[in-house]
Amino acid sequence: MDDKRNLIIAILLTGLILFGWPYVASTFFPTAAPAPATAPAKTESATGAATSGAPITSAAASKNIPLGEALRGSVRVLIETPKLKGSINLEGARIDDLVLLAHRTALPKDSPPVRLFSPSGTSKAHFVRFGWVGTGVTVPDDKTVWTPSATKLTPKTPVTLSWTNAEGQKFDIVLSIDEHYMITAEQRFINGATAEVQVAPFGLVSRNGQSPDPDTWNIHVGPMGVFNDEIVNINYDDVIEAPRGEVDYSTTGGWLGETEKYWLTALVPDQKVRINASFKTADGYYWTQMVNATQSKVAPGATVSQTSRLFAGAKEVETLDMYANKQGIPLLDYSIDWGWFWFIAIPFFWILHWLFGLFGNFGVAIIGLTIIVRLFMFPVAQKQFASMAQMRAVQPKMKAVQERWKDDKPRMQQEMMKLYKDEKVNPLAGCLPILLQIPIFFALYKILMLSIEMRHQPFILWIKDLSVPDPSAQLLFDLLGTGIILPAFIAIGVLPILLGVTMWLMQKLNPQPMDEVQKQVFAIMPWFLMFIMAPFAAGLQLYWVMSNVISILQQKWLYSRHPILKEQMAKEAEEKAREKAKA
Repeated sequence: MDDKRNLIIAILLTGLILFGWPYVASTFFPTAAPAPATAPAKTESATGAATSGAPITSAAASKNIPLGEALRGSVRVLIETPKLKGSINLEGARIDDLVLLAHRTALPKDSPPVRLFSPSGTSKAHFVRFGWVGTGVTVPDDKTVWTPSATKLTPKTPVTLSWTNAEGQKFDIVLSIDEHYMITAEQRFINGATAEVQVAPFGLVSRNGQSPDPDTWNIHVGPMGVFNDEIVNINYDDVIEAPRGEVDYSTTGGWLGETEKYWLTALVPDQKVRINASFKTADGYYWTQMVNATQSKVAPGATVSQTSRLFAGAKEVETLDMYANKQGIPLLDYSIDWGWFWFIAIPFFWILHWLFGLFGNFGVAIIGLTIIVRLFMFPVAQKQFASMAQMRAVQPKMKAVQERWKDDKPRMQQEMMKLYKDEKVNPLAGCLPILLQIPIFFALYKILMLSIEMRHQPFILWIKDLSVPDPSAQLLFDLLGTGIILPAFIAIGVLPILLGVTMWLMQKLNPQPMDEVQKQVFAIMPWFLMFIMAPFAAGLQLYWVMSNVISILQQKWLYSRHPILKEQMAKEAEEKAREKAKA
């Protein structure tokens, strides 16, 4: 019995540390933001490549231009799709203005759409550029003004950007876009000169500063890629601390970019061409770059072209799956950090997605998923109950053994083992359901924390967004007009309170531990978890509350089928009443 209880306590405390410590550490022990790298600023050479080999933009790095002024101050080609709206700056051929029409910055319906890209020189500069490096040729740079074939890029109307250098060599970027988040760029070079030259296309993502989303132990935010069929996650600190502020890879196929909690920007090279990929930083800026590993020799009058792609949008599971499975972009669907238990999380997501389509309410879908999980676990729960029933039935004999040998611990353990053997009781049999529920809970945690499909989804009454904590405690203070903003760790809403109460009720139905220390630990556990879970998404809180309610109903039903256990529970209640009366 002691071994079983100790194992359960260890599992619970491990879960508490895993879930609670990141919040406690970030709240009470904040760390200073990393200092910007002190590498010297890079400037573009005549060929358009930076002196370090990265074709970066630094001309407007020190400015803080208002967004509207930056957009008005340049000639642009518009971008319009069902999900995207923005424009392309013809100076430098930068895709630097992009908003996601299907996703708002805040819950109110009049909130502006999420902005993914902003022009160079603005405080949140973030853009993509396609270009060339070369030998013996003047290539376009970030100041080159391109000539467009049309004024608007849509799924039905591609646009070609063209520029010809003084030697008569022509560069084309043929841009097309689909109805989701993928832009295709065919980079074409026509050698109109009289001598052979060498060129190689590149793609570049530039960003001023790090993502505003925190990079935590369980949600990766920052540089990532798929190199030689392997997923690679890199922290911002890894890039800052690397020699020259640069992390390099070489790969054939795959992709590279920067992931955020809900958004992704990814460069996808030609899957048959070997490229050099790099993540770089200097002066607070970050760059993601791909360039062909070798330059192509282009004879006079010859043409060379290569096609790459850019994903810029929301990490919608169905859309990412389509790109990965139908368009051959390896593991793009794993830009969502499903975690250790991805093999559980992914099927559960699709069940949740199906239920949402069926009911039209994500909260109801979570309740439906909880019921399905509990039905799936029912055979195991029955075995757990049988074990608990056996333990409860022999509890009086266990107490007798403990009383008789309380001064001889080794002998008491021997007698306990003999009692288990004689009564055919396995004290660890009830641990299996707990062990099985841990990966299920972690998988659901990942789904409910990372799924953009749940972002801004309401449930009922005061729960307007299941992806954020239950706001009822703060709403009460707001209604009272106090002006007080509650810290997250004491903003205990209705759902966290229900979580604590239902866990307490579950404990009352379980056999009570014999050890007094364990009794105290189990007594405070529901209320400790109530505080730990308060800052988590309301969707996760809802799942746990419903799981507890179903467990309570299940145990009540199973107890009703075992009259002997009902009598035992009644006796235990009478003993407790007598002990209280004596006290």
